[in-house]
Amino acid sequence: MIRMARHSAKHASFRTRTAWVLCVGILLGYCATGLAASVSEIAMYRGKDREQKLIEGAKKEGQLMFYNSNTWLEVVAQEFEKKYPFIKVGVWRSEGRDVLKRVLEEYASGRYIADVVETSTGIEILHRRGFLQEHFSPEINAYGDDVKEKGKGGGVFFWANRELYLGLGFNTKAVPANDAPKNYAALLDPKWKGKMTMAGGSSGPRWIGHISNTMGREFVEKLSQQDVNVQNIVPAALANQVVSGEVPLSPTIFDSNMITAKQKGAPVEWRPLEPVLTNVGSSGMTTRSPHPHAALLFLDYLHSKEGQRVVMKGGLNSPRDDMDVEHKFKKNYLDNQYSLEEFEKKFAEWQDLMKRLFIRGGK
Repeated sequence: MIRMARHSAKHASFRTRTAWVLCVGILLGYCATGLAASVSEIAMYRGKDREQKLIEGAKKEGQLMFYNSNTWLEVVAQEFEKKYPFIKVGVWRSEGRDVLKRVLEEYASGRYIADVVETSTGIEILHRRGFLQEHFSPEINAYGDDVKEKGKGGGVFFWANRELYLGLGFNTKAVPANDAPKNYAALLDPKWKGKMTMAGGSSGPRWIGHISNTMGREFVEKLSQQDVNVQNIVPAALANQVVSGEVPLSPTIFDSNMITAKQKGAPVEWRPLEPVLTNVGSSGMTTRSPHPHAALLFLDYLHSKEGQRVVMKGGLNSPRDDMDVEHKFKKNYLDNQYSLEEFEKKFAEWQDLMKRLFIRGGK
């Protein structure tokens, strides 16, 4: 069974945490005597016997620690354990920024616990700090350059393992499918005035930046005249209001929320407005991985077709180029268009624009 570790004391097991600390303590001497070089050699090995070597090494390691920011990835870890029953996966899940903070704090204190890190926020920071190991995988070529950070050795430092799409969610009792907007321009139709709601939090400003880049600033100003309501809640919570009919339609709804609700019988639909704003979760291997063989096997599995099918069962989407999907559409990887510093500056600008035009009625 997977051992679960949680961010807060309320959810964390003292016994589990202590066990991991003791494990790390045992490995510290090994780390200090050249584990980093050993990890690098293992990570970039490309011989024909690569899988065999990884399995042999993983059997000796017997475990790995996986930090991530999505609940469904626990299921992926469970399926991985079924395939490799000699590896026990420790899972620690929290919000993306908390995952980032935890790794930074551990490296600062010389405690190297995580083998694989997965987050939708700030993984670039770990790379820039030198905490992510360039690694090779036979699955790399199935992913486009816009969803992976390539290294000079032909490997990657981190690469996308899941996607979420922000598009139009609507209640079909309030908005018949044939009438619902089919593109961004249709959002300006007078019949939608006062009927649209936008998510706040981080999704709202990002969507404003997305349509500002895609449609232009003038379009954003015209949209603000549609009396769009802004609620300071995450898209998942807003999706519940679409399900209940309280909100007729919203252009800031994740496809997974609508798909799940529809499967349960809710009168809802989700429609991509192209290009679709795409949120990405990316994963990588740490430079001080205590269990490098198991870590590489896990990354291989997570990014394989087999692993990506498990990812998709949770309502998430795959960034692999060769997956069979019902609909394909043009995507916009907004975050990848800027450096971290540039994105933070842009985000502040988009947030201010949203407040001035939508929350304050343009005043």
